[in-house]
Amino acid sequence: MRIVLLGAPGSGKGTQSQLLIKAHGVPQISTGDLLREARAQGTPLGQKAQAAMDSGKLVDDALVLGMIRERLARPDAAQGFILDGFPRNIAQAAALGILLLELKQPLERVLLLNVDLGLLFKRLTGRRVCQDCQRVFNIVTSPPGTLPHCTQCGDMPRLVQRPDDREEVIGKRLEVYEAQTKPLIEYYEKAGLLRVVDGDADVATVYARLQAAMQGP
Repeated sequence: MRIVLLGAPGSGKGTQSQLLIKAHGVPQISTGDLLREARAQGTPLGQKAQAAMDSGKLVDDALVLGMIRERLARPDAAQGFILDGFPRNIAQAAALGILLLELKQPLERVLLLNVDLGLLFKRLTGRRVCQDCQRVFNIVTSPPGTLPHCTQCGDMPRLVQRPDDREEVIGKRLEVYEAQTKPLIEYYEKAGLLRVVDGDADVATVYARLQAAMQGP
């Protein structure tokens, strides 16, 4: 299984990735995680990435692709991978395609977890955190009283909204996602790799849809 998983913030991409990892025994490769690991270990690529960030520059695509190449060389990626967070634009997608062909590990599918952006906006802006027990609630999908009993806050949570969950921040994140993803959707659709999966359902239903999309024609 060699896939790129696309999905907006709040679409359930993280949850579905974990289910796919468990079922198929392949790693999820996140470029953010790769960068943090390379910096922490002080690898040559990590040192270059650190230097770029220290100078206020973006880490260039060549460095990121080098990290992906190194990660795919590990034994746990022999049976496949789930790419998350990369590519973000057509130039990265083209470079990734070349790299994977060189490694004889071409993509099999690009799965788009599709959820209405208006619904995502409600989900994300509805997120709240209990000041006492730190549990995450959602005033839209899982308000207080719908989760198992909590002895720490006595089921009387003092809820706060994180700064990055405010409407203006969420709105901007979704705008950026949509602007970046639309060209990728067209790119992978033309390549015959794209499968769109309806993500507006419970976790088990969406997972079944993803499995079907991977196995279908």
